[in-house]
Amino acid sequence: MTANVAQTFGLSRRFGEKTAVDGLDLAIPKGVVYGLLGPNGSGKTTAMRMLTGLLTPTEGHAEVLGARLPGDAEAVKRRIGYMTQGFTHYRDLTVLENLRFIADIHDLPAKAKRRRIAELLETYTLTEQAHVLAGSLSGGQRQRLALAATVMHEPELLFLDEPTAAVDPETRRAFWERLFDLVDKGTTMIVSTHLMDEAERCHRIAILDRGRKCADGTPHELMARIEGRAVEVAADDPRHIGRALSGQTGIISVAQIGARLRVLVAEGTGDPVGLVRQALSAHPGAQVRAIAPNLEDVFVLATQRPVKAAKPTETAETPGAGR
Repeated sequence: MTANVAQTFGLSRRFGEKTAVDGLDLAIPKGVVYGLLGPNGSGKTTAMRMLTGLLTPTEGHAEVLGARLPGDAEAVKRRIGYMTQGFTHYRDLTVLENLRFIADIHDLPAKAKRRRIAELLETYTLTEQAHVLAGSLSGGQRQRLALAATVMHEPELLFLDEPTAAVDPETRRAFWERLFDLVDKGTTMIVSTHLMDEAERCHRIAILDRGRKCADGTPHELMARIEGRAVEVAADDPRHIGRALSGQTGIISVAQIGARLRVLVAEGTGDPVGLVRQALSAHPGAQVRAIAPNLEDVFVLATQRPVKAAKPTETAETPGAGR
């Protein structure tokens, strides 16, 4: 059985009357990329700050790399790396000078410092920019510098708070390849994101909303749990059709994806396709079919308030028809 490198027990944090994290229970195994998926304000950053020992929880506790938090933060800090949303580098220093400064913070001996910096410059494709001022780097280059600085001391556990915000898809893809290189060497990562394509890259994810965990598991497991609840509608006037569906009993969400509609139905709906067809009885030209759910569907269903499922008699067809 794989040991957990981090675990939380009823972890909560309040700021005055606002509850940022509410009774959070997580179990993060060794050697994985664990994603915290949620919108802005869902508690991702607050949870990370408590796991790194930078913020004291109001209630509950965490165990990180065998140390209890709060209480033993100093035992953790030298074994973790934390890349914040807005990585702070010195714009008036070169890439090399920034890395030397970070190495000095971690008290690397002179010989080890030279070796490690040379290794990081090559690994993160920064050798040509070594003597370039950090303030003149592109967004992708700054991101690589941030990651190089964060892993300077070869941490066992890496925290990445929305690491690819405001970068293009190609840069994001390359960045994730470097993350998996680190995982292959034994590093465990906790990554916060609000991007579905990033969440799909994680080995496991926890969906957070309003400070609470709504669901957790592998992306495949989470999608399997809602199998059968996604329906696609093709029609000449998707906007009009969408308005006809919205608010109908048993229908949780209607989203237009190009010229088609993606419809999510409530749990316990016996015949999702039949339900949608019944709702569109006044639009006989609409084509309705069941489709496989994706991670965005999981997120929408996990964070929605409960919606009453349609009764079997409310559908036009018997359960299972049209699938």
